Amino acid sequence: MEGPTPVSALIHAATMVTAGVFLLARCSSIFEYCPNILIFITIVGSITAFFGATIALVQSDIKKVIAYSTCSQLGYMMFICGLSHYSIGIFHLFNHAFFKALLFLAAGSVIHAMNDEQDFRKMGGLRKLLPFTYSAITIGSFSLMGFPFLTGFYSKDAILEVAFAKYTITSHFSYFLGSFTAFFTSFYSIRLLFLTFLSSSNSFKNIIKKAHEPDLNMYFSFIILIFCSIFIGFFFKDMFIGLGSPF
Repeated sequence: MEGPTPVSALIHAATMVTAGVFLLARCSSIFEYCPNILIFITIVGSITAFFGATIALVQSDIKKVIAYSTCSQLGYMMFICGLSHYSIGIFHLFNHAFFKALLFLAAGSVIHAMNDEQDFRKMGGLRKLLPFTYSAITIGSFSLMGFPFLTGFYSKDAILEVAFAKYTITSHFSYFLGSFTAFFTSFYSIRLLFLTFLSSSNSFKNIIKKAHEPDLNMYFSFIILIFCSIFIGFFFKDMFIGLGSPF
C-alpha cells in the first residue's frame, strides 16, 4: 500500500488495515463456538507479530520499518482475540492508532525535509535540524515499544500478561513469540531513531542546508497525537479492560 504519509497514517492507524481485528471482535460470539479456530487465530497471530518484527529489523526505508511494525502489532491484536480477550485487542487497536499515526506523520516530515529521501542510511544528524520532529518520532517509538506509562504500555502489557496467565500451550507459545517481538520492536525503533537523528550525517550538503521543520498548521496534528500517545492509554484503560467494565 504505497501512498503519501498522511494516507499511510490514516490507513495503518485507524481504517483499512485494522478492519480485520474489528471484524473479529464484532463476530466474537460466533468464534466462541469454534475453539479450534481460536487456536488457529492465536498461532497465526503470534507468528505474524514475530514475522513482521523480523522483517522490520532489516528494512532501511523509514516508511517500510513503520509499515512492518503495523503488521507486527496486528499480530498482537489477533492473537489476543484468539485467546478470547477481545476487549484488550480493541484497546490495543485504539492505542496503536495514535502512536502509529504520529510515527507516519513524523516520517513524512523527515522525508519532506530531506528532499523526498526515504532511506535512513542516507540521513543522520537530524536531531538539531528537526528538533520537534525528533521529539515526536521518539515519543511515538517509545509508545510503540510499550515503554512504561506511555499509551502503548497499557495494552501491550495486558496482552502479554493475559497470554502468560492463560496456561495453555497456544497461549504460552503466543506469550514467548510476543515477548521476542517486543524485544525486536525496541531494537528496530532505536535503530530507526539512531540512524535518522543521532548518528553522524550521511546526506548531501545541499539537502542538509534546506532541511526544515513542517509548516505551523502541521504542528496542531502533531501536538494532539503526541498528547494521545502519552496519556490516552491511561485515561481509557478502565473503560476498555477495567474490572467489571461493560465494554
